[in-house]
Amino acid sequence: MSTGENYVTKANVNSGVSRRSLLTGLAAATVAAGAAALPRSAVKTWDMSSDVLVIGSGSAGVCAAIEARQAGAEVMVIESLSRFGGSSAMSGGVVYAGGGTALQKALKVEDSVEQMYRFVSLAGDVHPPLDKIALYCEESPAHFDWLVAQGIPYTEKLTLAKGLPMGDESLYFSGTEQAWPARELAKPAMRGHVPGVEGMNGGRRLMEALLSRAEAMGVSLRASVSADRLVTESDGRIAGVMVTIEGESRAIQVKRGVVLACGGFIHNREMLKLYAPKLYECSVPWGNVDDQGDGINMGIAVGAAALRMHEGFAIAPIYPPENVLSGIVVNASGQRFISEESYHGVLGDAITYHQKGQAWLITDQRSGYNFQQDNFLPVAEGASISAIAEQLGLPSGALQQTVAYYNQHAINGGDPMFRKSQTYLRPLQGSPYKAWDLSVSEAFFPAHTFGGLHTTLDGQVLNSFGDTIAGLYAAGRNTAGIPTAPYIASGLSVGDCTFFGRRAGRAAAAINGGLA
Repeated sequence: MSTGENYVTKANVNSGVSRRSLLTGLAAATVAAGAAALPRSAVKTWDMSSDVLVIGSGSAGVCAAIEARQAGAEVMVIESLSRFGGSSAMSGGVVYAGGGTALQKALKVEDSVEQMYRFVSLAGDVHPPLDKIALYCEESPAHFDWLVAQGIPYTEKLTLAKGLPMGDESLYFSGTEQAWPARELAKPAMRGHVPGVEGMNGGRRLMEALLSRAEAMGVSLRASVSADRLVTESDGRIAGVMVTIEGESRAIQVKRGVVLACGGFIHNREMLKLYAPKLYECSVPWGNVDDQGDGINMGIAVGAAALRMHEGFAIAPIYPPENVLSGIVVNASGQRFISEESYHGVLGDAITYHQKGQAWLITDQRSGYNFQQDNFLPVAEGASISAIAEQLGLPSGALQQTVAYYNQHAINGGDPMFRKSQTYLRPLQGSPYKAWDLSVSEAFFPAHTFGGLHTTLDGQVLNSFGDTIAGLYAAGRNTAGIPTAPYIASGLSVGDCTFFGRRAGRAAAAINGGLA
């Protein structure tokens, strides 16, 4: 088969992220919770078999398949959609890697495993998965070498501009490394590694390379196959999977292990409302339309524990162009609450989880948009800050006091509240002043989930008692991995998917023996 017609195409991607068209429609999808596991005794005959079965064809699943095949296992990848690539193909394709990767060294970017670990472990969640972070940071240079070996193209070019490179540069600051307080926690370093292709095509190119590699190795790739429920032996071991092919139920025997890698649950509205109500309010469910939580629910159905189900990536719509970062972001009390130069995942988290989903960007004649855009819209305009405050209905005098305090210190080159960098620090002076609505329900505010199954370093799925479920593995957004809220850097998710997907695949293939 040819993968060229099955992964998510450029047209698919562009269609899937078309700004305000996504504010309706996509959010309507709902599914029921996964069906209970089926006992092996209820399966009269197996229709197909494989040593390792991978459910999902994004970067986690395909990397698992490559490593399982490399370990000598017969491997089948099933994908519920008619095309391969998953949400990874819709992404920028960024892998957060550091500690002295080959690309960092070629471009004379200084970094260390210790500084990368400090940033990832200290700049994000208060209870990060330190064991996974430590392993990922330690093996990050070798993991990047592995990605290169799979045929993913990287150029020896870097950019200092904020945001995903639109040229063919492959190295950049992909997160909040340079913003306060992160820059004081660890020495900033460029760690965003993205395929060297122009435009937002990095995810597509990454998946092209990985799918081509898997196919060349003899991995069986089967599209339009939906996984429905796991099949278990009497002792709880995973024996196989029930699937639907062309409307018919089929049984696939699995001799070594099943790898769940079929994404998060951002498009399952009922599940989102239950577990992550803050993300439910975000206007754009970001991800593959089949991110319905099926893998998570199948794991829960056999006793798996789930972690951090409320967390996700809420993406504030301001980042580039950089001139708008000279404005200030305020809450419903008319007060600043964060440095405006913060990575958009950090800003988005602050708005979504800590400001009840409501905030505004205040700009002057120099810091506003000089072109028409529809990520978020101006909702107030006037010759004075007082006029803006009145139009927004903010508490009397609050915004005026905030701007006066900010301007007083900005004129002197300081920001005692949030230590905004000199690059973006200047007083708000000169009408017209504008307020731009950054509310999660009104702006273009994409979100996806981070919660998922509890796993070991090798992707083994754990139950609530910390015991492994024999024959069951998981990776990517099926799991609670390295990414947490706030999301501190682009590439931590794809990095987590590819790295721990590899480990899950190797572990699944390593099981000796099999089912009778």
